[in-house]
Amino acid sequence: MKNIHVVIITGLSGSGKSTALQALEDIGFFCIDNLPVILLPKFIAMTLQSSPEIKRVAMVMDLREKNFTERYELVFERLKKKGYKIEILFLEASEESLLLRYSVTRRIHPLSPTGSIAEGIQTEVDKMSSLRQMADTIIDTTTINVHQLKDIVQRKFLPSSRKKRMIINVVSFGYRYGLPADADLVIDVRFLPNPYFVESLKNHNGHNPAVQKYVLDNAASKKFLKKSIDMLNFLIPLYEKEGKARLNIGFGCTGGKHRSVVMANQFSSHFQALKYLVHTSHRDINKS
Repeated sequence: MKNIHVVIITGLSGSGKSTALQALEDIGFFCIDNLPVILLPKFIAMTLQSSPEIKRVAMVMDLREKNFTERYELVFERLKKKGYKIEILFLEASEESLLLRYSVTRRIHPLSPTGSIAEGIQTEVDKMSSLRQMADTIIDTTTINVHQLKDIVQRKFLPSSRKKRMIINVVSFGYRYGLPADADLVIDVRFLPNPYFVESLKNHNGHNPAVQKYVLDNAASKKFLKKSIDMLNFLIPLYEKEGKARLNIGFGCTGGKHRSVVMANQFSSHFQALKYLVHTSHRDINKS
């Protein structure tokens, strides 16, 4: 088997292919959207030669490419015969669900630019039926949201040593801009010393070492950090035991630039050291 794993994400328009691609990017896949299938062998060869550190690749391929249905089978079979690990992930959803999604986004179906969306969906189902039969994994996204789809995809393609561990999303935010909509836990850190009121620090953010030192170098911060980490160390295994696959933790300060960023980074580092898959983002760091 060649030392590269390629996941082809395909399926029906509106079924969540972009979400699946983002999910794989978040767990370390090198990702490409809409690469012509005829270029896949050349891309793999060039990657192995010039970027051998890239071991996992994911790409969306679908009917946006005009000759896709005429070419994909031959290309995929040839690569498999050469020893490449090619997996096909096919996403679909009910016609009713797809119609609802198109009505919300007001997008035009790629196979029916002037006709009805329903006609485009049926045409796509017919044209993709053979590829669906080739698929290694089929996911029906009719009744699942984007967060659930991300969980399913990441659980499928995570290394086996990490599949049993919860995925932790840590986000810093500013209360000025509202709470994160998908947060499971929100921790308010507005009681901590605020670098905004220190002239030499106010224009820097929580990644700056001087800002970090100012926020962390006091008794309240140290005690808060210890007690909060103790609480999450207690809670997370219980959540995992109940089957929760993802935990979204928000850290909020007034503007989302200083204190929340420092604390989000501290918690992310702690759980990364415990071998959890941690995604860290700073929603409002550039807003204030």
